Amino acid sequence: MKKVIIIGAGAAGLMAAVSAAKAGARVTVLEKMPSIGKKLLITGKGRCNITNSGALENFMENMPGNGTFLYSAIHSFNNQDIIAFMNEHGVPTKLERGGRVFPVSDKAADVVKAFQKALSELKVEVLCQQTVKKITSTGETLEIVTAAEQRFAADAIVLATGGSSYPGTGSSGDGYNLARELGHTIVPLKPSLVPLEVAEDWITDLQGLSLKNVTAAVSVNGVEVGSEFGEMLFTHFGVSGPIILSLSKKIAEALQNKRSTVLLKINLKPALTREVLDKRLQRDFEKYSRKQVKNALNDLLPNKLIDTVMDLAFLDPEKPINQVTKEERSRLLEVITALTFTIVRTRPLSEAIVTAGGIHIKEINPKTMQSKLIQNLYFAGEVIDIDGYTGGYNLQAAFSTGFVAGKNAAD
Repeated sequence: MKKVIIIGAGAAGLMAAVSAAKAGARVTVLEKMPSIGKKLLITGKGRCNITNSGALENFMENMPGNGTFLYSAIHSFNNQDIIAFMNEHGVPTKLERGGRVFPVSDKAADVVKAFQKALSELKVEVLCQQTVKKITSTGETLEIVTAAEQRFAADAIVLATGGSSYPGTGSSGDGYNLARELGHTIVPLKPSLVPLEVAEDWITDLQGLSLKNVTAAVSVNGVEVGSEFGEMLFTHFGVSGPIILSLSKKIAEALQNKRSTVLLKINLKPALTREVLDKRLQRDFEKYSRKQVKNALNDLLPNKLIDTVMDLAFLDPEKPINQVTKEERSRLLEVITALTFTIVRTRPLSEAIVTAGGIHIKEINPKTMQSKLIQNLYFAGEVIDIDGYTGGYNLQAAFSTGFVAGKNAAD
């Protein structure tokens, strides 16, 4: 039997282990953490967004980081395949908004248990608390040296150590160093899917406020570079939530130029044109005509936003509604449709959901995931320079590349 060693027991590594074992290899998994699937357990806020139900072509569109590289892998092991795998191992799934697929139980732990069950059935050896220090190649065979100076010989190795985000789960960038020492090029690492910090100190007044059905648009030096519709969240340092995370890669790239001015504009009522919104305001003002202006916005905005919006519109909250001028109403409309923040930086790479950058795709065979430089060395998951938007795309990329790497390592 061919001896295959998988380095890393995250989504990609676990799938690679299952795939290699099913292909007839004798498989050992080396994991630096005390247990497997640490990062899987926290994905999707602990619910684990396994994949997305969309058409396979959409996966490429939703992987802005080298999505075309994944074409062969995703067609080899697609979204229906991972759903079938979960069902087969006791994890029924459900479909949610935006094509997101979750376990019916809403427990990421059940996804990890499914892999544990599969590994046990396939007699895969799992060794935890094994930090790999070095990989050496002697032509036909490869050797692994651990931090404890243990040595493991293998016919093939799958490097699936993850990125550099959430180092507490084991994704601390080890794989990049291992690949670099073997001659591979590492594309500089950047945070992808990461919260953003803003310059405005009044953001703390909005901390904890979550908004739905809003539009966020990003401009760099006055030119709009992207927009998203959906949900977002205000934090003590800035903004987060699905639409912010989806925009964050473009923002991270823009911020690399220190001279760039990056603005985020939130339209709180994107379903209404400015004219319709103005009429709505006038109706509300008429409805509450005997009150102060601060009491006229309760039907339109979350209570936590009202003081901030009035401050930015230079509107006295105590002013009687019947004294509000057309110009003041216009300023109010401007703030509601373009609540503006200056983005100063992303949160650290360690807080990013996904790492952009990694092993250069030109040095990997996209059909097999084998290194073009080192025979019998394969790569899978986030250690490769691939990354996507939220919605299950990154996990599917991990499962697909893991499946292909494991299968070919065993063949």
